[in-house]
Amino acid sequence: MLSEQFARFMGTAQFLIGMTLFVVIWVAWNLLMPASWRFDDYPFIFLTLMLSLQASYAAPLILLAQNRQDDRDRVVNEQDRARDERNLADTEFLTREVAALRISMRDMATRDFLRSELRQFLEDLDERDAAAVARTEDAPTAPGPAS
Repeated sequence: MLSEQFARFMGTAQFLIGMTLFVVIWVAWNLLMPASWRFDDYPFIFLTLMLSLQASYAAPLILLAQNRQDDRDRVVNEQDRARDERNLADTEFLTREVAALRISMRDMATRDFLRSELRQFLEDLDERDAAAVARTEDAPTAPGPAS
């Protein structure tokens, strides 16, 4: 909206520099030019009137822009609050699901349990193989057929 753009512009360094140049040129013109060229004498009543007029329009425009920004902020906050509530509900649901999975997994074999059981089984097989090899080496050999 135009009022918001104007209110934003009034808060910039560009506006302040422009107003400062305007006032300096106004004062310099009315002090340094010949009397016939001057349009505002020393107390600069016309300059005061111009600045008062500008301020009387600027204040309501700034307030209007602030009110519109407050409305936008309120809408954004409501959307954030709704999104946060949905995220909280999703997190609570997932927490309940994970808890249910943990309860159901207590009776199931885990990967680590299966690995340890397989490792133990392989060690037992290696021990049996080693014992069988040791028995065959210690046993006397039977005479075979004569050649």
